[in-house]
Amino acid sequence: MPNTEFTIDDLRRILREGAGTEEGVDLDADILDTDFEELGYESLALLETCGRIEREYGVTLDDDALAGARTPRALLGLVHSHLATVHAG
Repeated sequence: MPNTEFTIDDLRRILREGAGTEEGVDLDADILDTDFEELGYESLALLETCGRIEREYGVTLDDDALAGARTPRALLGLVHSHLATVHAG
């Protein structure tokens, strides 16, 4: 059964597993409103991250919506909205 909760700690874990961590970047700091590019994650790394989220959480994330999710907070909100839809019906 897919997970029903997605937290910043889950995102940190998936970022580390899928794309590693840029030298000098502290993912354990307050990164919620930091642009992914500032954290060292470009489009290819984010595609890998989103693929892992989709598989692990049983959601399908829209490419256009993903393009607009430029910060961890935005990505968390996007995943939460999809989880709510999947588990409501």
